Amino acid sequence: MPFRQRNVLPGFRLTLGFTLLYLSLLVLIPLAGVFVKTSTLTWDQFWGTVTAPRVLASYRLSFGAALLAATVNLFFGLLVAWVLVRYQFWGKRLVDALVDLPFALPTAVAGIALTAVYSKNGWIGAWLAPLGINVAFTPLGVFVALTFIGLPFVVRTVQPVLEDLDAELEEAAASLGANRWQTFRRVLLPILFPSLLTGFALAFARALGEYGSVVFISGNMPMKTEITPLLIITKLEQYDYAGATALAVVMLVVSFVMLLTINLLQWWGSRSHAPA
Repeated sequence: MPFRQRNVLPGFRLTLGFTLLYLSLLVLIPLAGVFVKTSTLTWDQFWGTVTAPRVLASYRLSFGAALLAATVNLFFGLLVAWVLVRYQFWGKRLVDALVDLPFALPTAVAGIALTAVYSKNGWIGAWLAPLGINVAFTPLGVFVALTFIGLPFVVRTVQPVLEDLDAELEEAAASLGANRWQTFRRVLLPILFPSLLTGFALAFARALGEYGSVVFISGNMPMKTEITPLLIITKLEQYDYAGATALAVVMLVVSFVMLLTINLLQWWGSRSHAPA
């Protein structure tokens, strides 16, 4: 009689059932509640709420700043991960720990710290103000805050892939006459592409839902520095629950479409660069 290996976890059906129950209680049911509450509005009320000029301005700032911050973090996150993996230097462990600081730091504390540093009389803002560059209480401040909180997602997603990357691949490419740019573009980038897209998606999603750090440094000026999560909070404070859920539905749908697109690109990249 062949030996049957026992699994540590219970059977597939039981674990799948608990998984679906857990996801339903924490994700599916709350999200469904948002759509149910929004359905109490008529189409005209819904459309008027989500297309108001003040709301459209908040969309442009929220999605635009989140996309730009995630793009910047895509480049600098790869650079930071590369330095942490490929080089040995004094204070490396400290730098590695500092990368995780936005994870542990309360968002309100981050917002206050960034505002104090980048205000006109702050350590950095005092040097930028004479150049005509104002960060605090401007859209640029929103971008800085979203970049700050999104960097660790890219670094921690790309870093394990770089650590597992065999240095012999680069040596082989160099021995075949490839320069550094060709080695990176044709050898390393295809391997890093899925993890880069994952880090980008995580940074974008985190930036899109950020509230605590942005609300301090943005100044919350309507039509200028007001983000959509702040409008949702404002409507909740006014007991306009249907209006708040209407804005939440728009952000949820757009975010889902963008994340689905990124996941499809990641799947395509994995398939196209997989060994035959």
